[in-house]
Amino acid sequence: METTQTFDRLVRAEFAPRSTYLNTASNGLLPARTVAALHEAAVLRAEGRPLTPLHEDVEACRAAYARLAGVPVTRVATGASVAAHTGVIAASLPAGAEVLTADDDFTSVLNPFHVRGDLKVRAVPLERIAESVRPGTALVAVSAAQSADGRVADLPALREAAREHGARTYVDFSQSAGWLPMAADAFDFSASVSFKWLLGPHGAAFLVVPEDFGGLTPVLAGWVAGEAPWDSCYGPVQELARSARRFDLTPALFTFAGLRRSLELIEELGVAAVHAHDVALADRFRAGLADLGHTPVPAPGSAIVSVPGLGGRQGELSRAGIEVSDRAGNLRAAFHLYNTPDDVDRLLAALAG
Repeated sequence: METTQTFDRLVRAEFAPRSTYLNTASNGLLPARTVAALHEAAVLRAEGRPLTPLHEDVEACRAAYARLAGVPVTRVATGASVAAHTGVIAASLPAGAEVLTADDDFTSVLNPFHVRGDLKVRAVPLERIAESVRPGTALVAVSAAQSADGRVADLPALREAAREHGARTYVDFSQSAGWLPMAADAFDFSASVSFKWLLGPHGAAFLVVPEDFGGLTPVLAGWVAGEAPWDSCYGPVQELARSARRFDLTPALFTFAGLRRSLELIEELGVAAVHAHDVALADRFRAGLADLGHTPVPAPGSAIVSVPGLGGRQGELSRAGIEVSDRAGNLRAAFHLYNTPDDVDRLLAALAG
């Protein structure tokens, strides 16, 4: 009981949405502490004071994400997008290498492999991805939770299949980091944006690499990728960072200033508690849909619910103050820590009407 009260108290202190916001799969809401940190960062620069505290925020975010991902901080690189991180991985593969992907996965985890033009990219249904790993598969790339409909990949099965055939693994946690416990240590590479379930501003993403860097070349490296960044501002970098920081991109400092506070909140609440809260709401919505005669895309255990045929109602729902997404004709609702059973019931009542 005390744990529930603490969870509710922390959430109430940080969020006061003016709508029934069920669209975290697009963008998470910013906590009040994050908004305050963004303002403080802007004032710091406006007043011409040293930006050292903002660079410290980057390192604090790196450490927080490492804890959430379950990996040493030396394996975490910071950047701006999953697409850029995928591009670094794609650049490391030899011509003709086979990359196994899931049908219609999010573009950022797929497209860099396609634009290479000399890789064999094979797509299969998500449910068959583990059984489709075969001798000669160089890399399996998949989202932990599908953006379009919330289906959760069987990552343990995928890991075992990849291990059996000597394939490497790349997992995009963008739609699960923050509500679904991560075990990034089980995979060769993984990435995530931070503006969805991690509740941060836009402009920050993380990449996890093996301790030996997994054969990646830091093709996007600039001065921040140097072992001594401030001594690497001119001419070629003389020594790349000895950690995953060699894959860093120049940070959006304001973003990391805010993100630090968002990650602190996620850690205070605990991913296990967030997971239980989010999935309970999603299951309540699924039960209500059944009562209305609607069948969502099967995605047991997911905080994302996608309902075929109802996407066209997104506009009217938005006008009624209920924010969801229209994804390929499906209505997508995403339930996170600031949502309540009343939010679920309001959406169900609107759909019934």
